[in-house]
Formats: sequence, C-alpha cells, structure tokens
Amino acid sequence: MPKRWLFKTEPSAYSFQQLQKDKRAVWDGVKNNLALKHLSGIKKGDEVLIYHTGDEKAAVGIARALSGAYPDPGKKDPKLLVVEIEAVKALCRSVTLSEMKANPKLGKFDLLRLPRLSVMPVSDEQWKTIEEMAGR
Repeated sequence: MPKRWLFKTEPSAYSFQQLQKDKRAVWDGVKNNLALKHLSGIKKGDEVLIYHTGDEKAAVGIARALSGAYPDPGKKDPKLLVVEIEAVKALCRSVTLSEMKANPKLGKFDLLRLPRLSVMPVSDEQWKTIEEMAGR
C-alpha cells in the first residue's frame, strides 16, 4: 500500500503551481539527515502533500511519486537523494498551518512538532483530516 508524505517548498523557489505547469519534477535540495531518511523511504506511487512555507504556510496540493529515492545525479555525495514527482491536483482550498495547529486530530503531526523538517510521513488519519479541512 502506498505511503503518504509531506514535502515543504518555498513557493518563490518552486511552487505547486509551477509543478502543475511542469507536470513533473525532480524533488531535490533536501539536506537534513532526518528528512533524507524519510526521502529514502519513498516508493513509486506514494502520495505527497505539497506544503508552501514562507508567508503562505499552508498545504496546497497533492502530488505522486514517480520513482523511489535515488542519489542526486548533480551531486557528488551519494547520501543526497532526489525523487521524481508529478502533480495530481490542487487542494479545493489551502489548509493553513494555524488551522492545522487548531485541529486536535493533528496534535501528533510532525509538521507541528518538527517545524524545520522538509520531508515527513503523514498518517492516513492525518491525511484524511487535512483533506476534510480542504473540503476534499
């Protein structure tokens, strides 16, 4: 069964809207050890919630992994990984960080506990809660 993840991005660097235009992208630039560990667990077909950082601070769209993680071909360090993803759909409406913090069902969500982490797992219950908050 596919797993679910959250990827953070600064929309001025690469936004979900840009991913929708591009249709697919190589997700790179992850350097944090825990984020890289999570990235290494991604398999083809896994679902990805795209979260905009910066001024927006909101979950905005859903993507799908087109590959498992593999070493970044542009880097010499084999620990630095990338994943290919494709845009699936924008959320009906963005779900802000403050809304997530206010929802008791998301109390254990890594996004709220580890705010600097750029790649993290999302449980089925957390995914369902965020989809419901977005209005499906």
